[in-house]
Amino acid sequence: MIQRWSRYSTHLGQLLEETDALFQKVAVHPNPSINEMRTIITEKGEPLPSWLPDLEVELHKLQSEIKIERNVVDFGAVGDGVTDNTNAFRKAIGRGNCKIIIPEGVFVTKGIKLPSNTILVGAGKGKTIIKLHHDALKSAILITNKHHISGNHHIYVEGMTLDWNVKRLASDERTASGNNRSSCLTFAHVKYGWVRKVEAIHAGLHAFDVSSTLYYYIKDGFIGPGRSQYIWLDELNGYGFGDDGITTHHSDYIFISKSHMCDPSGRAHEPGYSNSNGIEIDDGSRYVWLANNSTTRCFGGVEIKAHHNASAASNVTIIGHLSVHDNRAFNFRHIGHHKGDDPESKTAYNIKAMNLVAMAPIFTSLYEVSTPRAMVISAYRHVVVNQFTVLGDSTYDFEGHPVIAIQYRAKQILLNKIYIDGFYHAGGIKGKFHVPEELT
Repeated sequence: MIQRWSRYSTHLGQLLEETDALFQKVAVHPNPSINEMRTIITEKGEPLPSWLPDLEVELHKLQSEIKIERNVVDFGAVGDGVTDNTNAFRKAIGRGNCKIIIPEGVFVTKGIKLPSNTILVGAGKGKTIIKLHHDALKSAILITNKHHISGNHHIYVEGMTLDWNVKRLASDERTASGNNRSSCLTFAHVKYGWVRKVEAIHAGLHAFDVSSTLYYYIKDGFIGPGRSQYIWLDELNGYGFGDDGITTHHSDYIFISKSHMCDPSGRAHEPGYSNSNGIEIDDGSRYVWLANNSTTRCFGGVEIKAHHNASAASNVTIIGHLSVHDNRAFNFRHIGHHKGDDPESKTAYNIKAMNLVAMAPIFTSLYEVSTPRAMVISAYRHVVVNQFTVLGDSTYDFEGHPVIAIQYRAKQILLNKIYIDGFYHAGGIKGKFHVPEELT
């Protein structure tokens, strides 16, 4: 099996060049947005968005300009898992322009709001635990920026576990209160943000959310104001989230790397209808990169999508993703814009995906009526999938369902180096295809 897995193994630089060349064949020209989808490779061989070095300059600027360092303990915080530390955090953070140190312990709070130019650093995952107070509202966000309307900038969070404390709610209660609330960490209208080495558990809605001021459901083609921009999410993990692990809405230039999301509760939804994804690039998001992430036992491993009354996510690059036992490992769709009598999507375009692995997609109680797929592409156009390995469980009856479905109004789709093995009674690849002569 190892030999089969490596059948399409390609050096990263070659893979990027090959994928870009294929993408040029399917993308309609002129299309200036393609130029903003460039990926660079570091000396260590890591793929990065072309804009990331500029974000690193902003981080150096933040770190060099902050001269004040405070420990929350000096402001009365007690990490005993009982004391309400809300006021202690508020006093320590002040108006920002400071670095806040949180030592080991369990620090209970009703929510932390970070102003601009703030660094918040714990002792590490599982060592520093920030936990929502038992009396916190269902709408509470454990950590967020201070001004969702006017916006904030230069916020850095690292080295902690965030516990939304879902046990404070009734066991049969849905866990989210609507829009971009009820999450472990939300950046809403933030420019220049970093979240590194953070764990989020049992979020009511999302583990991590990069959002605009609000989620906008107005119409396809609408570009929502108050967008977050230039955000790096790195080495994150989450589980037990009510909806999605990592999600983005109406925001631009986001990099998600080396993160793992698994085992959602789905409790933000009606039982059996939980569209709970490991990583979801949602409504109106643009210029998003995913590199070397993984997901397990979610409804969707990676979902790129939009609701029917919002713009679709566009200009998305995926480099290396492992999906294990997700119901739909890779799901690209614009709801309400993919069937024959639907209006065609104005915004569902431009996806480059390479070096993907889907292992044993399965039925799930999260979304009971959803049949398993390694990949679904609906409504999107200008999509290249290059080097995709799909491995099934030979003891699992796939009941004649297609492993990959290219369907409805998907156009200009190019699949290259696809390897499928180990499925029992599967239907293969489903779709009607026309291969241009220059691609044969």
